[in-house]
Amino acid sequence: MGTSPSRVTIRPAVLKKIYKTLFVKFGPQHWWPAKTPFEVVVGAILVQNTNWTNTAAAIKNLKTKKLLNPQKLKNISHKRLAAVIRQAGYFNVKARRLKNFIDFLFDKYSGRISTMAKEDSQLLRRQLLSVNGIGPETADSILLYALNKSFFVVDAYTKRILLRHKLILKDATYDEVQEIFMKSLIQNTKLFNEYHALIVHLAKKFCKRKPLCKRCPLNYLTPILT
Repeated sequence: MGTSPSRVTIRPAVLKKIYKTLFVKFGPQHWWPAKTPFEVVVGAILVQNTNWTNTAAAIKNLKTKKLLNPQKLKNISHKRLAAVIRQAGYFNVKARRLKNFIDFLFDKYSGRISTMAKEDSQLLRRQLLSVNGIGPETADSILLYALNKSFFVVDAYTKRILLRHKLILKDATYDEVQEIFMKSLIQNTKLFNEYHALIVHLAKKFCKRKPLCKRCPLNYLTPILT
């Protein structure tokens, strides 16, 4: 994964300044909203192409029916699982993706997230990316939030904010954006966790599809960033 200077131009000092500004403004975000590492994994798969409200509703259904554990999801039929997670949207696709992950978890790690967490970080990332339905954002969310491994999560919000401040070009890849964060910041899971959560909060509150630029806590940085 190589970063092209013409596509990703963020200086480390700027990234650190953005983090400080957002942390002072919003405070700690207490992410990921889940009680167990396995719940994080399920949430990371279910949240694909939907919002957290719908995801939370689907997870609540799994909890109510006492299905939120690897063995239960292994045993349940695809049809029933799809019905239980219907509120997450694309429920047939997501049921299949959950099943794919569960098969992987049992094949490689005897169905235990705790065993999976002991694996080498880079190897585990490659393994997750080989699971059908798990892309870089989902894999890194699992690694960071469920397994406490230092991978920065890049999502649509991250790219939107950086693009609006002219820090990246529109066609900058996931790997290019991730690499600049990981090279510029201390390799620290708590920092990566908090930074990504703050970016999401900023995007939802100010950097919306119709941005509220005048009220944005980063608006004073615009002359520096441009």
